[in-house]
Amino acid sequence: MKKNWQTIFFLFGLAAVVLMLFTFDADWIRVRQVLSQAGIWFPVIVLLWGFIYLMNACSFGLIINDGTGRRVPFSKVFQLTVSGYALNYVTPLGLMGGEPYRILELQGYVGGRKATSAVILYSMMHICSHFCFWLSAVALYVVLHFVADSYALDLWMCIMLGVMTVVFVAVLWVFSLGYRKGFVVKVFGLLSRIPFVKKWAAGYLERHRADLEDVDNQIAFLHTQRRAPFWWSLLLEYSARVVSCLEYWLLIGMLEPGFTFWDSILVMAFSSLFSNLIFFSPMQMGGYEGGMALAAGGVQVPGAYGLYTALVARLRQVVWTVIGVILIKVGKRND
Repeated sequence: MKKNWQTIFFLFGLAAVVLMLFTFDADWIRVRQVLSQAGIWFPVIVLLWGFIYLMNACSFGLIINDGTGRRVPFSKVFQLTVSGYALNYVTPLGLMGGEPYRILELQGYVGGRKATSAVILYSMMHICSHFCFWLSAVALYVVLHFVADSYALDLWMCIMLGVMTVVFVAVLWVFSLGYRKGFVVKVFGLLSRIPFVKKWAAGYLERHRADLEDVDNQIAFLHTQRRAPFWWSLLLEYSARVVSCLEYWLLIGMLEPGFTFWDSILVMAFSSLFSNLIFFSPMQMGGYEGGMALAAGGVQVPGAYGLYTALVARLRQVVWTVIGVILIKVGKRND
């Protein structure tokens, strides 16, 4: 990757972190109170997320190192994983900073086409794991609240859960098609029919069709020819979602002894679903906290506990964002 691009990404991340700290949605007195209340659990949670990023990096590594071409060192894969997520957290719309950064960094190792296909495929894997997690949370909610507790079937709740199930299954079906056949050419074909961007998309598709088809072929290669690494990669991403629920279990359980790990899965699932609906906001400001309060209320936990947990999680996110931005500079020196 050219050094000037690395510097640009580093400076952008640094500026975003500074802006984020000055516009943080809580005063510093409140932050100190929350950290004091969390106590030893805050550094534990920060370390927990180091393990989660390690799982993400293992998933990413299975996609990148497919036995063809130059092998990317795991230390580099881990650095790209953390730095990529850090850039995504501070970028409006998400996936607009971390993915280009990863592609540009990987080009020097595996070439442009493979770097593009690997990053796209990992992003698909990461998003697909979210939908798998949300779908399993719906099933868990039904088991815990309608079967085990024999709650009456509320009509509106049944309708909402039914709609969510249909949507999640439909999205996973679309993902399965993309894994089998690739989807990049189809996306540009769709964009070429949309006003304002159709002229650019059609021209780009015409000039780079061979390159885009090669990216699609490499995406399909993992699913059709390397099925074991494909499923292991997806399992690691899904497991990372489950492990991340320990954060909520530790924090809310400290305040509410009856709060179970199963409850933490539901809170994590529905709060992340809510916050992802406002993906256009950097670090999902506002939606993250609101989603946590609503999700906590849904499992009979006071909304204030959800807001407290959301603030601790936000502080943890800031810590790892700073680490990710610093690693951009470290990665530059080690290349």
